[in-house]
Amino acid sequence: MTPIQALQKYFGYNEFRQSQEAIINTVLNKQDVMVLMPTGGGKSLCYQLPAVLLNGLTIVISPLIALMKDQVDALNISGIPAAYLNSSQSPDEQKDIAIQLQNNQLRLLYIAPERLFAPDNRMMAFLKTLNVVQFAIDEAHCISS
Repeated sequence: MTPIQALQKYFGYNEFRQSQEAIINTVLNKQDVMVLMPTGGGKSLCYQLPAVLLNGLTIVISPLIALMKDQVDALNISGIPAAYLNSSQSPDEQKDIAIQLQNNQLRLLYIAPERLFAPDNRMMAFLKTLNVVQFAIDEAHCISS
């Protein structure tokens, strides 16, 4: 599937906005990229669409629980398997997501920076057992975290 085909199939758009296509091609070529766009400018698509096309898991570092939930709900409605791990979930919910991750059933996982870099390092150790192909930092202030 090409990027434009994935854009149409999963996101319902017929063309890319601004520099999205160039950014997505950079990601698909496994090169690092930093994207600075205003709110609503389409930056999420720049990591979500490659997540559909790459063979593996995309980790999205996002500090906001409400944003994680909104993004994951929209992705799942579009047929893109995604989940989040945060403090709003029960241990059983988190265990279910871990099983899905181990079974390669998810394309995107949203996680807060403090969970990723927790002192016990359990999350990082777990992620190292998975086929992670991309990290996306969804909010610039997460970089300092």
